[in-house]
Amino acid sequence: MPNRLAQATSPYLLQHADNPVDWWPWHSEAFEEARERDVPVFLSVGYSACHWCHVMAHESFEDDGTAAYMNEHFVSVKVDREERPDVDAVYMEAVQAATGQGGWPMSVFMTPDGEPFYFGTYFPPDARHGMPSFRQVLEGVHNAWTSRRGEVEEVAGKVTRDLAERELSMGDPQAPTEETQAMALLQLTRDVEPASGWFKGDTKFPPSMVVEFLLRHHARADSVAALEMAEGLCGAMARSSLYDQLGGGFHRYVLTPRPGGPLVPHFEKMLYDNALLCRVYAHLWRATGSDLARRVALETADFMVRELRTEQGGFASALDADSDDGTGRHVEGAYYVWTPGQLREALGDEDAELAAQYFGVTEEGTFEEGASVLQLPQRDEVFDAERIASVRARLLEARASRPAPGRDDKVVAAWNGLAIAALAETGAYFDRPDLVEAAVGAADLLVRVHFDDQARLTRTSKDGRAGANAGVLEDYGDVAEGFLALASVTGEGVWLDFAGFLLDHVLARFVDEESGALYDTAADAERLIRRPQDPTDNAVPSGWSAAAGALLGYAAHTGSEPHRRAAERALGVVKALGPRVPRFIGWGLAVAEALLDGPREVAVVGPSLSDEATKTLHRTALLGTAPGAVVAVGAAESDEFPLLADRPLQQGAPAAYVCRNFTCDAPTTDPERLREALSS
Repeated sequence: MPNRLAQATSPYLLQHADNPVDWWPWHSEAFEEARERDVPVFLSVGYSACHWCHVMAHESFEDDGTAAYMNEHFVSVKVDREERPDVDAVYMEAVQAATGQGGWPMSVFMTPDGEPFYFGTYFPPDARHGMPSFRQVLEGVHNAWTSRRGEVEEVAGKVTRDLAERELSMGDPQAPTEETQAMALLQLTRDVEPASGWFKGDTKFPPSMVVEFLLRHHARADSVAALEMAEGLCGAMARSSLYDQLGGGFHRYVLTPRPGGPLVPHFEKMLYDNALLCRVYAHLWRATGSDLARRVALETADFMVRELRTEQGGFASALDADSDDGTGRHVEGAYYVWTPGQLREALGDEDAELAAQYFGVTEEGTFEEGASVLQLPQRDEVFDAERIASVRARLLEARASRPAPGRDDKVVAAWNGLAIAALAETGAYFDRPDLVEAAVGAADLLVRVHFDDQARLTRTSKDGRAGANAGVLEDYGDVAEGFLALASVTGEGVWLDFAGFLLDHVLARFVDEESGALYDTAADAERLIRRPQDPTDNAVPSGWSAAAGALLGYAAHTGSEPHRRAAERALGVVKALGPRVPRFIGWGLAVAEALLDGPREVAVVGPSLSDEATKTLHRTALLGTAPGAVVAVGAAESDEFPLLADRPLQQGAPAAYVCRNFTCDAPTTDPERLREALSS
């Protein structure tokens, strides 16, 4: 019989709807139930593409004996971290403070008041490697609750007080300076491996936001070192097993299982990684003209549209790491790996040998059970491009016959905002109107389904139905960023208007008026044991950085002083963190580059948007590398954008106006002069 998760919109929660565990969703009624029964709450947090979440579910939550014990002695609450990033953030902070590490699945035991007292991540069904079994943990917590209640409540109270005292200082009331940015770059040079191009460490996550900072720093400060580092990082990612060499798109991360061994990916594909990386590679091409950057940007965009777009026009959250290996077993990476025998079956002997050499497939394998993950090893050989293209196409066709990984069809507002920005710009750069149309479709879905009548955002939707959870700061910041990019690309001022509605909510509901600090949840959101607040950029831009960037871009479009001032105050934290931990404030540093450059405001006016000379100037403006520049395009005398006001044609010809810091260049009708104005 299905439990209380059967009506959820989250695919992750629905995966647990038939568990024998009597799961509750995160709801006040669950905590009331725990009070009435006088039992602790067990909180399990994960997400649908999480490999070890699936493992623990199969081992423990699908086990009748374990479930019966949980149902008798606990109220069990299941949370999708992608639906409730606020709940995840608050309790992950407690897990990390208590254990020194975190991850998913996250397992937290708490009082009926939501105060945590025992923490962990994955627990195996049997004790091993120094880890207790999940049943031992359950029994230990139950015994402590019934026989040492005073100690438990004391621990819970102390943990909660410690979390409440972690109010974030802004660090510095002043916005970042050129010195801030230079010191951040210096620290990054110490963290990079010159031989490989990667940052140091056995586990390597894609540093998309750091690369965006490097590209913007190069554009503003003419830093050769920044550009070389950006090219090295992008080259390393694109040639490695992090990148899907057949179908495009990026996996979540790669790691080195053994010293000197090959990089092995964690195979889930997340919308946010691919959106951020698509945009970064498009920007790298814009800066350098790199063929590799062009190919990766377009292949990643095509992957998102082909494999993540939903019927409603939004973009699904993720593809699973696991899939059926053809024998009924769900195995991590089964969809993506190849043995020499599988190459021969798909290609024949001669081309299989070529593919093995080109993609680094070996007899012993680079992954598990003799299989290899495709990559592009550094070699001096020259390969026939047409033959390689044929090999790739045939392997992709063969792979399509394999059972595909599951897809989390949940549409997350923030991540769709990132995808909108990436697809709009990539489509504009490479003359791919279909990609721009895909961005418009996703934006339209967000307005129709995720906005209420006051332009407040809902965090998620599925199958065109809005979820129950309110948007958090990253949703407002990233969606506004996507709408601003869409406005610049399409010349449709309605997207600027929608961004303004969202950013008005940021100013009214997420900003601390005294300090200028930002909170991840709105002032009127559900109260947790603390109000989450994290300015660091990790897998995605923090809500703090995302909001600062969108506020700055909107201010450049409109001249709004409150939005500009809020952005500057928010960026004070970058001055504090940038020189010390630049890898964890990459988007903040990128926004700071835009602030230091102005950002520049570009208005392109012409007789119509379909006029060829107007389109040439508009495209030239979009291809300018000036950090964070905003672009408005429209007919002369149009009221579509504030930047178009009082911008006449020049002797009847289309013209571009470039302004920065209240100073404007003379209007130009020459694309080359405009290009120079936006690249110096």
